Amino acid sequence: MNLEILTPEKKVFSGDVYGVQLPGVTGLFEVLGKHAPLVSALKAGRVKVLKDKSNHLAYFDVQGGFVEVINNNVTVLVEGATIIESK
Repeated sequence: MNLEILTPEKKVFSGDVYGVQLPGVTGLFEVLGKHAPLVSALKAGRVKVLKDKSNHLAYFDVQGGFVEVINNNVTVLVEGATIIESK
């Protein structure tokens, strides 16, 4: 699945990933490959990018925004994002 994390200023992350864990307004949720189409609001929190089932690729602290999932593409649109850790 393809993931893009975008802020108004720049593209923070782009690449193929196993999945992504996101801070939804009602709690954390995870999106994996072939997920049903979805649009959801995000609150400020931590995004965990998954390289495979048991290993993460990166962590980002994000400000509020939205996520769109369609056709195995995940687009995260946030006010700001800071990379915390990357492997």
